[in-house]
Amino acid sequence: MKTSKIRIGGPPLDTAPNDVARQAERRPPARHLSRSSANGAVPEAGAPGTVSRIARMGNIWPLTSWECAALLLILNSTRALFGADTAAAGQIVNPLGLNENTLRSLEENKQKQIQAAKGWKVFHDFQFSDRYEESGIRFEHHPVDDAAKNYMAVHYDHGNGMAVADVDGDGRLDIYFVNQLGGNQLWRNLGHGKFEDITASAGVGLEDKICVTASFADMDNDGLPDLFVTTVRMGNFLFKNLGRGKFKDITLESGLELRPARHSSGAVFFDFNNDGLLDLFVTNVGVYTRNEKGRGGFYLGRSDAFQGWRFPARSEQSILYRNLGGGKFKDVSKELALEHRGWSGDATFCDLNEDGYPDLYVLSMSGEDRYYENDRGKRFVEKTAAYFPKTPWGSMGVKFFDYNLDGRMDLFVTDMHSDMTGLQIKAGEKDYSARFEKQKSEAWCSIEWSAENLARASNCILGNAFYQNQGQGKFIEVSDKIGAETYWPWGISVADLNADGYEDVFVTAGMGYPLRYAINSVLLNEGGQQFVDSEFVLGVEPRKANRIEKEFFTLDCSGEDKKNALCREKTGLLTVIGTTSSRSSAVLDLDDDGDLDIVTNEWNDHPQVLISNLSDKKQIHYLKIKLIGTVSNRDGLGATVKVHVASPEGAKTYTRYHDGKSGYLSQSSMPLYFGLDDAPQIDRIEVRWPSGKTQTLTEKIPINTLLTITEDR
Repeated sequence: MKTSKIRIGGPPLDTAPNDVARQAERRPPARHLSRSSANGAVPEAGAPGTVSRIARMGNIWPLTSWECAALLLILNSTRALFGADTAAAGQIVNPLGLNENTLRSLEENKQKQIQAAKGWKVFHDFQFSDRYEESGIRFEHHPVDDAAKNYMAVHYDHGNGMAVADVDGDGRLDIYFVNQLGGNQLWRNLGHGKFEDITASAGVGLEDKICVTASFADMDNDGLPDLFVTTVRMGNFLFKNLGRGKFKDITLESGLELRPARHSSGAVFFDFNNDGLLDLFVTNVGVYTRNEKGRGGFYLGRSDAFQGWRFPARSEQSILYRNLGGGKFKDVSKELALEHRGWSGDATFCDLNEDGYPDLYVLSMSGEDRYYENDRGKRFVEKTAAYFPKTPWGSMGVKFFDYNLDGRMDLFVTDMHSDMTGLQIKAGEKDYSARFEKQKSEAWCSIEWSAENLARASNCILGNAFYQNQGQGKFIEVSDKIGAETYWPWGISVADLNADGYEDVFVTAGMGYPLRYAINSVLLNEGGQQFVDSEFVLGVEPRKANRIEKEFFTLDCSGEDKKNALCREKTGLLTVIGTTSSRSSAVLDLDDDGDLDIVTNEWNDHPQVLISNLSDKKQIHYLKIKLIGTVSNRDGLGATVKVHVASPEGAKTYTRYHDGKSGYLSQSSMPLYFGLDDAPQIDRIEVRWPSGKTQTLTEKIPINTLLTITEDR
């Protein structure tokens, strides 16, 4: 059978090639708030009959100018590939010269960053290298067809999470990768950066489900991390850890079987009433699918999925479950006045008012976020305006942490959807500069969004937000001032990558097919004053072997895909190229050398296993702390840990709030990591447990090891 290749990595294809042939049934998809034209007419373009089919859509939802340009480019590309004198099999069509242009731009950015680094104060003389091949991990992410060969703008392309825990009690952290097609996989850490697949024996594959993400937590206080997995309309699943890497599905008896099944996403374990049992908050996005199913059993996406937030009837309530003990949960959303709706993909918690009870911050990917203050475990009170008067419009990632060592929890929220206007995407095809990628999106949105929708978003930040905690419930937004803006971000993993005591940020980013390549960002924390972009200096970008694109999918133009527009006047197999991109990540010490490594869950690709050589470059001082609650929940989630040191620069206090938040959509069960900079010893450690008890350690505190702290009874 003949095989041909076509590279489509850069044009803004909000209307995908194969959707062109189906415009009579579908509206042109759009993530952004389009400005309506008078009659929705579309300029004539492309193959005979195409325009009339699209033009009929105009009175429903008009194509924007960039969508028309994309359509022209797609059709011209297909003519070039499938014309009467089509070249021999193996021809690659790359109308924008994307690959060469991208690599050239990345190299220019690398050289600029290397020059800028000469002026940095923060330690950066170390690198990451991708050891995927050596790790033994062979997980491969596979998207549903609506996010690949039948691409349409629907929430499936938000991808999947990953979670980390020591599932078998051997002292090493194992990794659970979440998938859409083909099943999830659990990889056991063998030590020294090597892994083996134990999915089958663990019983957590969920091969017939379209999954979203996962969270590890010890919900029954038996010392073993249990696993909760969310799906798209196929129910959510609770697996009890039986020990030795074995799990049992206890969803039915737990009370977590959600009926009807919803479009679930991030799930957060936390003890909202401080009874020593971890409760569960599950975010539900909203109705973005219809009832028909596609290959692999996934529910086909709605053509207007990203306009769903405009219709209240399509919203889905997120659920708060109280842990009753014995592996049983009860929906208490109404009872505690937490009936949240808001196209929410994730949430996190923190005790902002320091009353001992964890408060909840819930994201919205299309609108304002919500902050709910916990009234001593009896109810939740919405107080967003009092703390965060303006929030991002398209929030994706979230994390509370103390970035400037003042002992107060600051908040970082990433915004993907504000970056998705057509004009900004079009401009970004040629502009890879840091100047372009570090700007907010107001200018682009103000041009393309309607006046009505601009008014609806008037209380939003159109880009990332970083809220610096001023104390006494006051926050100021400083993202631009401290360099926290990024382009097309998903989630964030916060950790001290250079062991200097200040936590840094790894940001997963990029769309993949059918858009251009976008970098993952590493924001090194320069003494709590600002973040410096360091992904090129640290070897995270460009990817190993400049692998910025891959074979994204293959069409059978003589078989099931012959009606696909890319198969027009073509037979045989056709391979389509798309860009690589990451979705979720976790930061952990994979090889037990004391420094922190990074693992990603990619989009339609295998993971990156980024191993740090920091410990080879300098002598590092650190401490890992594992909490064991006795009165509090066994994981110690909700505890605040302060490590006090005397360094050459003076006394410092490193503060961590234990929330388990490990990356995009995910919660993990990992020790807390404290880089100690040059401090040779620790003066004291203070733990404020969720039970309200404060515990202080002062004698013989070790460093460069794992310290287990058990709550005093």
